[in-house]
Amino acid sequence: MALKAATKFVLSENIADSVHDAVIVVSHSWKALEKYPGLKSLYPVLENYSKINASLDKCTVSLIPTDAVSSHRLFYSSTGTVNTDFDDVRRYQKASAAAVKAAVSAGVKFPLLITIPFERFSQAELVSAVGGLHSAYTPYHIRSEDNQTLKLDGLGIYPIADKSQKFIELIQGIERSFIVSRDIGDGDPQRMAPPKVAEYVQELFKGSSVKVTVDSDQEKIKKEYPLLAAVSRSANDVPEHQARIIWLEYSNEEEPKNAQKEFETLMLVGKGVTLDTGGVDVKTGGHMYGMSRDKYGSAVVAGFFEALNLLKPKGIKVKAAMCMVRNSIGSNAYTCDEIIVSRSKKRIAITNTDAEGRLAMLDPLTKMREEAANEKNPHLYTIATLTGHEVLSYGYHAAIMDNGPARALRHAETLQHTSDIFGQPMEISRLHSEDIEFNNAQSEHADIRQGNTLPSVQTLRGHMSPAAFLIRGSRIDEHGIDSTKPIKYTHLDIGSCMTEAPHVSYPNPLFALIGYHILPRLG
Repeated sequence: MALKAATKFVLSENIADSVHDAVIVVSHSWKALEKYPGLKSLYPVLENYSKINASLDKCTVSLIPTDAVSSHRLFYSSTGTVNTDFDDVRRYQKASAAAVKAAVSAGVKFPLLITIPFERFSQAELVSAVGGLHSAYTPYHIRSEDNQTLKLDGLGIYPIADKSQKFIELIQGIERSFIVSRDIGDGDPQRMAPPKVAEYVQELFKGSSVKVTVDSDQEKIKKEYPLLAAVSRSANDVPEHQARIIWLEYSNEEEPKNAQKEFETLMLVGKGVTLDTGGVDVKTGGHMYGMSRDKYGSAVVAGFFEALNLLKPKGIKVKAAMCMVRNSIGSNAYTCDEIIVSRSKKRIAITNTDAEGRLAMLDPLTKMREEAANEKNPHLYTIATLTGHEVLSYGYHAAIMDNGPARALRHAETLQHTSDIFGQPMEISRLHSEDIEFNNAQSEHADIRQGNTLPSVQTLRGHMSPAAFLIRGSRIDEHGIDSTKPIKYTHLDIGSCMTEAPHVSYPNPLFALIGYHILPRLG
């Protein structure tokens, strides 16, 4: 499979090693190299170069010919400032990505990456490595072609804070998880149609620690997941576009040696709309372009499971549903004014076929809620590229919305803190009573309404009410802080935080979720 051709990594503490055809230094200041004995030979090179290039430490990438390294190619990439109020660790991610992009353009195939950390950012070296690999990604369909090579043959890591082989394994695990997310999330509507995503995931986890089950029987889907089936109704006329629900499971109940978190059962539901035409409420004026990335919630879920598979955290169980569906236009498409009875037996009034993501997720979320009663310390999540309102509110930052039980534990605040550490800052949106009431049905024909007839960007609190819809439609609201069986639930509206199409995505908030749920459970 094309995924197997991933970049290889080596630890290297010798900048003169001839195996590397370039050395890349990522730093906030060239002067900082002086305190590292193994790098002192680079100090005079950078000092002399700074005399003829005053922009050396001003967010630029410089290629410096020098005999101080065996390849005679030294790339210096400046992070810019790292000590002002609003600097964050993304400075390292961006500087490394720019440096590797420049190196690849220069014909480099096996560089050595050196990241000079700054005390404010504990994960600077890891974020830098992952950022650099962003520029080394080759799209899945290109890798699948005959005789196609990767941009890099390998990447050497010069360790400063962590000199263990486990650091390399960590980088590899995160890179592989990013590749999976990009392959699915960036994939075009044909190569990553619902059945193709299912095939990819089944092949990926064959013989691994991840259990995969695929629901492909359309009659079963219609019976058990009627809302998802409604969204898929028009697409079902084309076998290659028919819906799939991909169920994933990973479990390791062994307690880690240095347990930083209690045992938890994560139950993830990812939106996987492989192309959102808007349905009968069709997207016009060019707004359909890039909507093959409306499956990125499921892409993040798949990437998270690749990280689970490779890093093997302990003291955690994870179950997930990837809700893969295409919102097509056709004579059999679902329409507004329909009343559809959901898995939870709630009657849903359809108001806008372009609000299909919440429908695709609701029934699998209900199934997760049903199963949560038998799980240890469950926490349900929905992950979705759900609203334009979220993008207008927060730009390229995902939004966290907790229900009462999750909020009581300050989950959003702790996840946000972790997201800052790993360079994928997330914002907190609090749900209020008006968000719940927004979904009240307007007549006795239905229990709740899907939404209103306006785009989210024209709706007050337009990214909060969909979370409230999911809570009410799945009956999670019956498991609040007033319940004898409270269930934690978090909705992540990731908007366009992974980057707009057609640019290569930076899987977001995947790194934050790995940092929050997986890394504290290693060892």
